[in-house]
Amino acid sequence: MNIMVIGSGGREYAIGRALSQDAAVEKLYFAPGNGATPALGENVDIKEYDALAEFAKDQAIDLTIVGPEAPLTEGIVDVFKARELTIFGPSKAAAQLEGSKVYMKNFLAKYGIPTASYIETDHIDTAFKFIDTLGTPVVVKADGLCAGKGVIIAPTHDEAKKAASEMLSGKAFGEAGKKVIIEEFLDGYELSMFAICDGEDYILLPAAQDHKRLEDGDQGPNTGGMGAYAPTPLVNDEIYEKVKASVIRPTLDGMQAEGAPFEGVLFIGLMIVNGEPLTLEFNVRFGDPECEILMPLLATPASELFYKAATKQLDTLKVQFKDEYAVGVVMASRDYPYKSSEPAEIVVDEIVHTELAEHSHIAYAGVSEMDGKLFATGGRVLVCVGTGESIRQARDRAYALCGQVHFAGKKLRTDIAYQAL
Repeated sequence: MNIMVIGSGGREYAIGRALSQDAAVEKLYFAPGNGATPALGENVDIKEYDALAEFAKDQAIDLTIVGPEAPLTEGIVDVFKARELTIFGPSKAAAQLEGSKVYMKNFLAKYGIPTASYIETDHIDTAFKFIDTLGTPVVVKADGLCAGKGVIIAPTHDEAKKAASEMLSGKAFGEAGKKVIIEEFLDGYELSMFAICDGEDYILLPAAQDHKRLEDGDQGPNTGGMGAYAPTPLVNDEIYEKVKASVIRPTLDGMQAEGAPFEGVLFIGLMIVNGEPLTLEFNVRFGDPECEILMPLLATPASELFYKAATKQLDTLKVQFKDEYAVGVVMASRDYPYKSSEPAEIVVDEIVHTELAEHSHIAYAGVSEMDGKLFATGGRVLVCVGTGESIRQARDRAYALCGQVHFAGKKLRTDIAYQAL
């Protein structure tokens, strides 16, 4: 098979890495890829979706996999399908589940999917009145895409009102915040679940736990994610079954009823409150860094999973996962998430220990190649991934690999997977 991966981050690198080890994959392309993806396949510098679709046709690409949310919400899947090309991801209509938090919350209410009580509004007075009815903290969300940063957990009513004001005025997130969700805060523990969907059927991947805050102990500002681990022992079979019955099945049936069958990755952000799963949010693609730890756990060839999902054949696939754990630790640049940092050369020591060489690897994200050297040029630069027979073993290997990676100003959390350990 010839396969193209759309995107340039660690998520796309992780998908590409899994495909590069897949015997069924002959040629692998990345559009646009990053400075490290040429080690796995060929980078393609085409940004316009029609031109990308023509490239896919010309190169006889059998499957395109879309990584990030922006191309999905902009309709890249519709462009490819109009040319009868096989592509994995939701249509523009289905991608509204992430593209608009208002659409998503109203969808949850319409189809009886458990979630926090909320209002959606573009009126500041309405927002303020609802905030005053809630306890603290208060959750304030921008309606549109904000690269994972459009959710504010305000510890006081005053700070919630300030956040809502800055969103509605356009100061905080521009057009993405011109409509807001005000939501009750749920007290429980947070999980990420991912279902690979083909419109009717789905395969649920092992549950993961992300670490959003910048600093140890879940302190500091929210980020795109500083590390993750899977599977989490915080989920038992009962919770898996509840998520299937009360969230995934009604979502797929509801999207069918809305005339926008959901195909692709359904990322379910959950809060478990007293053993009951409540839906915080949907995304329509893999989380990052969750993707980097889920791909190494996949025993079924990645090409088979994605191709059967893209061609409505998931009912013919018995997917298998390795009986292992994976932990990923994000290395970020000096000034992340506040501002861009100066490019810094990345030096990786030679891995001399066989155990580390066999059970750990790097998923590259915000990197560029210059004169044959790799430089950190993005906020989240790379993810050090360790696998093992226990979470502790996987974590120790991930951190051992972190010690082999050097660049000026590197920043990382030292407590990834602490909830499980």
